[in-house]
Amino acid sequence: MSLASLAALFRDHPVAAALELGSVVTCALLFVGTIAALATGLPAGAGAVDGEPELGGLWFAIVVVGATFVVFWTVLVPLYERLFLGLD
Repeated sequence: MSLASLAALFRDHPVAAALELGSVVTCALLFVGTIAALATGLPAGAGAVDGEPELGGLWFAIVVVGATFVVFWTVLVPLYERLFLGLD
């Protein structure tokens, strides 16, 4: 696929192309974030100070972003297509 055909795709379907590009970037960032989180070790699970659970900031961010990404593509996009575009 040439650069000209990619540019034509963006011109013809800008919203769909932006969603697809955003998905690729999100997946790449989740991959890099997962590697970085693995390098720091697993989350502690329970705080050493007062027994309160620690969320493990980077791990928590990866789970939240990943879950949001999955819900977006499996629930919101099909719902939008069904309600507003009339696709079944």
